[in-house]
Amino acid sequence: MPNVLYVPGVTYVALLRGINVGGNHIIPMAALAATFERAGFTNVRTYIQSGNVIFDAKARDARALEARIERACSAAHAYAAKVIVRDQDEMAAIVADMPRAWSKPDAATRYNVLYLRHTIDAPEILDRLSPERRLEHVAYRPGVLYWSARPKDVPRTQMAKLSSHEIYGELTVRNLNTTRAIASLCAAEARGPAKRRAAKIERT
Repeated sequence: MPNVLYVPGVTYVALLRGINVGGNHIIPMAALAATFERAGFTNVRTYIQSGNVIFDAKARDARALEARIERACSAAHAYAAKVIVRDQDEMAAIVADMPRAWSKPDAATRYNVLYLRHTIDAPEILDRLSPERRLEHVAYRPGVLYWSARPKDVPRTQMAKLSSHEIYGELTVRNLNTTRAIASLCAAEARGPAKRRAAKIERT
């Protein structure tokens, strides 16, 4: 009987931007999951309708994964797909690095995480956005911006003007609850049984 070596994959989340918003690029989650499965990814699951797909892959190059997913989604769903990929460790770090005040959210405050594509991922992005310090709190960490403001102040913030900014197409936004949920799902998937998550290779 041949020996069996299990080569573990990595759990990722793909954050698609611009789908199922304002009646544009409507993609059912079942169809999106099927696209990922056809592209060769395993243990695919989606979370809510905003385009969050958790999956396993043996590849370690997030940029290559982004390109692969964008090609697959563009072909399958007839739109110019853009996606940001983070692995389970990066999602855990995003939650761990949240500003201290976010650990006990205030019901009177909105909290968003802006996920940055590699093209704009640098501390200098704060200078490009020029947030209204009196109205909104914005902090940079590698790969993300943490943004918060009170609802009454939102119309006067830079976040409210983001759709007209040159960097808008290079990021995607998820709120605090969605970010925490995705991180938890990635962690749970990463802890799954090796036989479920691994690629089986027979050795003779």
